[in-house]
Amino acid sequence: MASLDWARLADLAEFRYQLRRFVSFSEGASEAAGISAQQYQLLQVVATVPPERESSISYIAERMVVRHNTAVELVDRAEKAGLVERVADKNDHRRSLVEITSHGNDLLAELVPIHLAEVRTGDGELLRSLQRLIGTKAASSKRGTEKRGIER
Repeated sequence: MASLDWARLADLAEFRYQLRRFVSFSEGASEAAGISAQQYQLLQVVATVPPERESSISYIAERMVVRHNTAVELVDRAEKAGLVERVADKNDHRRSLVEITSHGNDLLAELVPIHLAEVRTGDGELLRSLQRLIGTKAASSKRGTEKRGIER
């Protein structure tokens, strides 16, 4: 049976908790701006497509870690909301690509600074938990290694 490093487990659990807190923050901030968290994520994906890639539904599905049909439905809803638009692919007229609209850009301009501020300032625990997780074993064991309800 493999030995488990309980301090690393605690660091990993804390990082996962801090990520969930950030995602929850993001959901609230997105909804306050009038869009869903998935629509905000879609805007980020479409706005940051690298020059060597295309903003296809397949690319969006990959980057959002969703199924192709889920990405289609999300793009449909975002298009109806005026956040993105489909444009003909100049190389393959059978498919369309997704581009962000000015309204989508405006929402990104509103939401990105809020999210960056939360990561930078917030209570700082997201960054600290990541630093503990990727730091040295000695740094992680400064935190308590008590059982926390887990049998060793």
